Amino acid sequence: MRGDLHAETITFAGDGGTEIEAYLARPVDDGSYGGVVVIHHLPGYDATTKEIVRRFAAEGYNALCPNLYSREAPGAAPDDAAALVRAQGGVPDERLSGDVAGAAAALRALPTSNGRVGSIGYCSGGRQSFLAAATVDLQAAVDCYGAFVVGEVPEGFPLKAGPLEHLVPSLRCPVLGLFGMDDTYPPPADMERLSGLLDDAGKPHSFHYFEGAGHAFFSPDRPSYRPEAAKEGWQLILDFYAEQLS
Repeated sequence: MRGDLHAETITFAGDGGTEIEAYLARPVDDGSYGGVVVIHHLPGYDATTKEIVRRFAAEGYNALCPNLYSREAPGAAPDDAAALVRAQGGVPDERLSGDVAGAAAALRALPTSNGRVGSIGYCSGGRQSFLAAATVDLQAAVDCYGAFVVGEVPEGFPLKAGPLEHLVPSLRCPVLGLFGMDDTYPPPADMERLSGLLDDAGKPHSFHYFEGAGHAFFSPDRPSYRPEAAKEGWQLILDFYAEQLS
């Protein structure tokens, strides 16, 4: 881990050219670094997610987290913004792809970019990272327990998120998936089905399942946090990015 980094709030052109807020962290040293688009979870553009952005910078990546709720709730507290967007059914898929494409372009425009960019997302962001892997020019994608990549959203669920299995043939990069064996959304059976679809389509991927872990096992501020699973998961992510983004 390098340690020295620079972090700041910026804006960039997202979907449709709309300027949206984002949190950027990058190594201080000159060099040539891969980029990571961090897609925040449903609770929003919060302190925990920004810490993840800084972690990637400390590990030697240019990292950028778009505030996906910038349009609906500019300047709002994360909980308030998330409540508003959840009530509207979540972020539309097409707009998400445009925002991630804009974030990837912003990372590639940095003077220290090596031109290679990956995505990572948690919870709803995990599904969105998979979506981006099929719709954006990326070199790697990580899905951390993203539900509804396969399978229908239950009736009454707050998100209007359809399954993405039809996009499997369109995947443009390798995918790393990290899932809890005790999770309900997504259940392991759904991810095993997705792995089979990826195998059938010849799409490179690596899925890992953690015993004793449920949803949000990466989140240190939640009771669901599982330190051993999170530690192993972080190492898998860093090994994957070292191979795909160098």
